[in-house]
Amino acid sequence: MIGPMVKGMQGGAGRRKPASRGAVRVAPPAPRKPLSQRLRFSLPSPQPLLKRSRELLWPLLLVLLGVGLYELGTRLWPLADRPVALISVQGELQYIDRNAMQGVIQPYLDSRFLTLDLHALQRDLAQMPWVASVSLQRVWPDQLVIRIDEHLPVARWGDTALLNNAGRTFTPGDISEFADLPRLDGPQRNKRKVMQQYQELNRMLRSHGHSIAALELRERGSWFLTTQDGIQMLFGRDQLVDKLQRFLTIDQHLLADRRELIAQVDLRYSNGMAVTWRTPADAGNQAE
Repeated sequence: MIGPMVKGMQGGAGRRKPASRGAVRVAPPAPRKPLSQRLRFSLPSPQPLLKRSRELLWPLLLVLLGVGLYELGTRLWPLADRPVALISVQGELQYIDRNAMQGVIQPYLDSRFLTLDLHALQRDLAQMPWVASVSLQRVWPDQLVIRIDEHLPVARWGDTALLNNAGRTFTPGDISEFADLPRLDGPQRNKRKVMQQYQELNRMLRSHGHSIAALELRERGSWFLTTQDGIQMLFGRDQLVDKLQRFLTIDQHLLADRRELIAQVDLRYSNGMAVTWRTPADAGNQAE
């Protein structure tokens, strides 16, 4: 009995499959590439090298350029800075003393074209009494052009100075030859104001056959005018144009035939004027 049983157990065991433990497949090694194909050489990028070479090249070029310009300037400077050969003075010179002007320019003629001190020469010319403005210009290769504007005298200012059309005073020295010009006077700070008032009032008077011989602004602000035919006018402090227009209207209608007899006109009234006659008239010494 024991034998068959053992046999049967062995037979059953013989039919069992062994336990699976997993299979591992090993691939054969790939063939190795030749050494020439496995070597790789890395070269530096050209951009950093180019940038570096530019950084080194620019200072060198600037140095070379500076040296070249210096050498060129050294060679050309004697050719450019030559003596001044011609001085041209432009402007309508009626009052300026030409000999005096030549005396101002003469010390600068020893200078050369490029080294001539234009600012100093302009300053010296501007200090001449009759010079209102002056400008200088170099003209290549060896000429100097001087443009001068003279003062245009339109009136006397006090006893020693003249007044130009811009209201600027200047002192030419002897003004005796300008005695026929109107005489304006007033505080120094009011020169331009007096000049403007003169121009306005004189324009009104000329349209009626009068002109101004003298106009004065006093310290307290009162205005006094004298016409060329000797009539003195007292205006007070303000409304000069309105007051003068009042006189011209009355003069045209009432006084034109006796104008030479008028010594003074007082226009300080609000709605009228007082006339002082040179000689007694039938109507009395005054007319209002």
